[in-house]
Amino acid sequence: MATLQHSHNFNLTNPNSQFSLYPLKPPTNFTTNTRRTKTLKVLSKKPTNDDEAWKEKKIASVDYDKGDHRVSIHLSGLRKDDLPKRYRLRIEGDRFQKDWAISDVVQKILKLKHWEDIDGVLNRWAGRFARKNFPVLIREITQRGSIEHSIHVFRWMKNQKNYCARNDIYNMMIRLHARHNRTDQARGLFFEMQEWREHLVKMNSFQNYEHSQWTNKCKPDAETYNALINLHGRAGQWRWAMNIMEDMLRAAVPPSRSTYNNLINACGSSGNWREALKVCKKMTENGVGPDLVTHNIILSAYKTGGQYSKALSYFELMKGTNIRPDTTTRNIVIHCLVKSGQYEKAMNIFNSMREKRSECSPDVVTFTSIIHMYSVSGQIENCQAVFNTMLAESFKPNIVTYNALLGAYASQGMSKEALMVFNEIKRNGFRPDVVSYTSLLNAYGRSQQPEKAREVFENMKRNHLKPNIVSYNALIDAYGSSGHLVEGVEVLREMEKNGVEPNVVSICTLLSACGRCSQKVKIDSILSAAELRGIELNTVAYNSAIGSYMNVGEYDKALTLYGSMRKKKVRPDSVTYNVLISGCYKMSKYSEALGFLDEMMNLRVPLSKEVYSSAICAYSKQGKLTEAESMFSMMREGGCSPDGIAYTTMLHAYSAAGKLHKAFAMFQEMDSCGCQPDSIACSALMRALNKGEHPAKVLSVAEFMREKNIPFTDAIFFEMVSACSLLRDWKTAIELIRMMEPSFHLMSVGLVNQLLHFIGKAGKIESMMKLFYKIVESGTEINSSTYSILLKNLLATRNWRKYIEVMEWMEDAGIRPSSGMYKNIVSFAQKSSGTEYAPVIQERIESLKRKSAHQISTRKLLDSPLPNGTNGWIAKGADLTYQSIYQLYNDLNLLGPTSHICSCQPSIGDFECALGDSASAVRDMDTLSCEKERGMGRG
Repeated sequence: MATLQHSHNFNLTNPNSQFSLYPLKPPTNFTTNTRRTKTLKVLSKKPTNDDEAWKEKKIASVDYDKGDHRVSIHLSGLRKDDLPKRYRLRIEGDRFQKDWAISDVVQKILKLKHWEDIDGVLNRWAGRFARKNFPVLIREITQRGSIEHSIHVFRWMKNQKNYCARNDIYNMMIRLHARHNRTDQARGLFFEMQEWREHLVKMNSFQNYEHSQWTNKCKPDAETYNALINLHGRAGQWRWAMNIMEDMLRAAVPPSRSTYNNLINACGSSGNWREALKVCKKMTENGVGPDLVTHNIILSAYKTGGQYSKALSYFELMKGTNIRPDTTTRNIVIHCLVKSGQYEKAMNIFNSMREKRSECSPDVVTFTSIIHMYSVSGQIENCQAVFNTMLAESFKPNIVTYNALLGAYASQGMSKEALMVFNEIKRNGFRPDVVSYTSLLNAYGRSQQPEKAREVFENMKRNHLKPNIVSYNALIDAYGSSGHLVEGVEVLREMEKNGVEPNVVSICTLLSACGRCSQKVKIDSILSAAELRGIELNTVAYNSAIGSYMNVGEYDKALTLYGSMRKKKVRPDSVTYNVLISGCYKMSKYSEALGFLDEMMNLRVPLSKEVYSSAICAYSKQGKLTEAESMFSMMREGGCSPDGIAYTTMLHAYSAAGKLHKAFAMFQEMDSCGCQPDSIACSALMRALNKGEHPAKVLSVAEFMREKNIPFTDAIFFEMVSACSLLRDWKTAIELIRMMEPSFHLMSVGLVNQLLHFIGKAGKIESMMKLFYKIVESGTEINSSTYSILLKNLLATRNWRKYIEVMEWMEDAGIRPSSGMYKNIVSFAQKSSGTEYAPVIQERIESLKRKSAHQISTRKLLDSPLPNGTNGWIAKGADLTYQSIYQLYNDLNLLGPTSHICSCQPSIGDFECALGDSASAVRDMDTLSCEKERGMGRG
């Protein structure tokens, strides 16, 4: 085949260039007036069939052991027979040259590490002499995604003599760098491409037509600019993308639809949805119509910018066009619906996608969005159900799906389930990322396990993952929610030491921990630290600080901070006023609470359920029942459905005002509205019924509680006992006591006293004493009021012997009988016991008084130091008290005479000599101890 070639030979290796890209400069004696000579060279070359060389062949392989199959593409390219004769002769004489296909070369390269001898493989490949193989080789290896291997091959390729710079080669390399977020390297290739063109343009002044074609082949085209715009969009550099678009227009390269789509995506992915709309408008003005990809990018821009309502409105406009939404469109809409709280509409779209005749079926992203929806709404069981459905429909979860399920369990503090998902991630071949570790850490933090949270944090660092600001904040919250404020502050310091700057969330977390730990000083310190670091507090941070001050009772500081919040023009929300109103209510500052309510309504801040409930409580405490009813009606009319707290608050208000029929009607309304009453609401109604002398209805409410499986508390039992007392229903009371018996150790003193009083008042003294024995045996705390009830009922039945015995029990328990108890028994002895028992009662009372006085003096003696006159071996160099001496005296008595093994062992006599006058006091103490034991034996 005869071809016309120029006589000038090109060497594409430039020693002055880092990349060795450029042709040699012309000789120094070269002038433009020199006559150009041309020679005719005849090259022998076999005719080739290019179609067969570039035809892709699919090769399938099946692994029956693993149960999977693979389909690969085999591409031959130009082989040895397709090369010019001079290259064929050179190859045939070298046994190291191999006639490999392009696909074989790619496989051999990828089997090597990028630092191994890749050049050796490429230099043995016969196809390197065919220039047409280079673009295909780069395409095949860049599609595999191995950037290090691709860079190495590209560097080798540029050093070949027959290499020619081409647009498609540079575009593929720029796109590869974009996929790996290597912005600087991709821009370097773009500038290198422009330098190639500039040098080749200069060479055209003295080169021939063939090299002018080289110049056109290395000119940046629309694909080059598209790749760069996409790269900067992925990096969040939307202004750079806009500048590249301007450079493209200056270079007279017409932008395509893909160019506009990439630019819109660059603006939208950075949250600049307004800029994205401007570019879309400009796109339409330039005669380039939007397609489905454009609409999806606009929807995604709205989603990234948090404009969920605008995204949904845009989707409704899309329905009026001829463009049909695809799976990506519906995934974005589902995400926006979830963020807007429209869960039912999101589920409707999801179910329509799963129908058999649906135009677009759900994918992994769809299922992940639904899992996130159930996680946000707190329906964790449904999260697992959707995940199982996804597996059943042959969808393979990705790391984002696993993280969504892991985050769902973490949000509820379900650490065991979260750990199972975390282990499943590793079993399925995925590497847990920072989000996975942070979610597991958060699960341990919410389940009050800060030590395990710290262990997960350390494992994250050991696995070469750098914790981000969210990870540190989760660890601070883990310590803070468990009351370990000091450790939380240490994490903040560690965070700064590792180069992670704390943000307002870190400050909020520490402030909330201060409120839980009642650390007043720490709140001031954290606020000062935030100010020093230049962290501007937002509404959430102010809410945390004000709430912490309210929790520790610092009303003035909370009010000052609220004033600072308004001064800095940080708009308060419903949480702010809820914290202020509820805090004032707890401090009994009802007028101040209502003042904040008026201010809230003047600012038109929407009232929450908590604010309504706090306001109703404040009105109720001030006796303003009408205003409380008005607030409750406003709550219902404003579309805010009353919850259990609001209903319970109204029950308390009606109970305090004595409006029994209204309280009962409110309770019935609460049940009919689907808001199941809790123990607090039931106890409030029972208290109102007992107060209104309707004890029978109290027992009816108890039956209602049994039907609804509402747990019985101390307050419920107290009201039921009171109702039985009013009804004199002994049978129901016995059943109630049997029900309460397993939980005697958890009963309050008030409930114990109420039970004993009721039984004693009914004249069941023996039953009262048996109940008292059981209560004492259960370990329930007994105080003076409990004994007082026993004594009154015993004296009412003239059981003076048991009366005195109970008083002795009081002495033994360390509870001193009051003077009134002595007066009552003395009065009984004088008036009602008769002449036969009066002296006996009087004698036992006097003996009990002496014993009580002696015990009091003994207690004082045990805690007092020895007198200065005490000398001898026992007090030498020691700071002893009577308590320690008494213990030593007892130890010597226990040793006995046979245990004096050593001659230096002190005897009882030595002990008494050492103490002097103090020995008699100790001896009296021992005597008292013996009498006490004999008395207990008699009891």
